[in-house]
Amino acid sequence: MTLIVLVRHGQSTWNLEHRLQGQRMDVPLSGLGRQQAQAAAGRVAGLVSPGTPVFSSDQDRALQTAAPIAAALGAAIRPDPRLREQDLGTMEGLTPDQLTPEPAPEGIDIADVGWGGGESLAEVAARSRSFLADLALCDHGHPPAQAVIVGHGDALRVLIALLDGRTHRECDFTLELGNGAVITRTWTGTAGVA
Repeated sequence: MTLIVLVRHGQSTWNLEHRLQGQRMDVPLSGLGRQQAQAAAGRVAGLVSPGTPVFSSDQDRALQTAAPIAAALGAAIRPDPRLREQDLGTMEGLTPDQLTPEPAPEGIDIADVGWGGGESLAEVAARSRSFLADLALCDHGHPPAQAVIVGHGDALRVLIALLDGRTHRECDFTLELGNGAVITRTWTGTAGVA
């Protein structure tokens, strides 16, 4: 069994402005977000052993959150684009009041729609499965005993569904995952890979 510690990035400047971020790469943490990253580092260091691998989305807000965690563990950050947030297409940068409602296509599950011309949850799940398949082999052909994953709200919800043996259509969007949140899962090394 692998202990996986999942961390959502700290508050970003766009979280503060209530803007949809999606895959914008250059959105930094706010002052509060940097404090949340430091606090998350302390919580993570109490859960895993020194040297535990730290995997992170390659987006700035995630990397800035991963930095104090990696420092606390004496580990390097392993950036991975498969851990990026869901691509929200033309909705990125908009505030909720600027959004235009889109009709759901008939006969298609909403989790399979790329809203705003972006990425569907099915596509997020495909790259998450690819990441998990590599994670399952990263320790000399076996899953590591522990791993830290720093990412984004919706992409982490998809990853959690897969780790829990559910599909992208069964994401728990009621799961409290605020900025700087730290949650754990145990993983067999096979759930979510297929």
